[in-house]
Amino acid sequence: MSAAPLRPGAAARTAHGWLAAHRWLLLRRASQLGILLLFLAGPWFGLWLVKGNLSYSYTLDVLPLADPYLLLQVALTGHRPETLALIGAAIVVVFYLLVGGRVYCGWVCPVNPVTDAAHWLRQRLGIKGSASLSRATRYAILAMTLIVAVLTGTLAWEMVNPVSLTHRGLLFGFGLGGAVLLAIFLFDLFVMRHGWCGHLCPVGGFYGLLGRFAVLRVRLPQRAACNDCLDCFAVCPEQQVIRPALKAIDGAPPVILAGACTNCGRCIDVCAPQVFRFGTRFGKHAPDAPAAIVAPVAH
Repeated sequence: MSAAPLRPGAAARTAHGWLAAHRWLLLRRASQLGILLLFLAGPWFGLWLVKGNLSYSYTLDVLPLADPYLLLQVALTGHRPETLALIGAAIVVVFYLLVGGRVYCGWVCPVNPVTDAAHWLRQRLGIKGSASLSRATRYAILAMTLIVAVLTGTLAWEMVNPVSLTHRGLLFGFGLGGAVLLAIFLFDLFVMRHGWCGHLCPVGGFYGLLGRFAVLRVRLPQRAACNDCLDCFAVCPEQQVIRPALKAIDGAPPVILAGACTNCGRCIDVCAPQVFRFGTRFGKHAPDAPAAIVAPVAH
């Protein structure tokens, strides 16, 4: 009788300890929970550090922050956003141009723990099959949300946006929002691996476009040490971003430059040889280029 396969990151946990092999996961969860609590502290406890939600907020009655995707929709409906909202959107854009647009998905979005939970359960249940859907679908949906804003003059997407529904549900009770979150969970669990965040969500598509120019990146200073265990592919929600940098495809430097990367740190956590680390897109690139292998790439 063959032994059960080791879960991704087992070698890293053995080599570096449990805490080191979960460092970025714990920090992400703290970030997601902390940001959510900042928005809920006012309505729940009367502590108004932040007023508003992830679409538009005012921090300490000084700092405006606005979702540039939402403001783009507002502009396309024919309405002119307020100056303060434009300032808030500009601040957000600059921030994500520095740290990576899809950092929003991995470190801020309250839907991410739901999809991560579905992926965790999917692994535990041994569900292998997955529907095939192009990752470019999210950009098509993104375009559709903007076209609908133009044609209807309304923020139609915001009526079903899971992020907005989650926030409203926590304040006023889950109705439609709970049904949408449950549908996303079941879709990711039974139909498609990382289906919502990796293939469908237009919010992720929008921030992925910003992420193409971001400064903060996952670098691979020790890529020659890669032992082809494929743990990084097993945990990455955007597997297609790893292979070019890891295997020097077409001379790619040892840094992940794809905008779809969420800078979640999963690959750093599970890698026993410590191939990955956070850095910037700049600096000297190592000349090493290990022989390319065939690695799984999600579609």
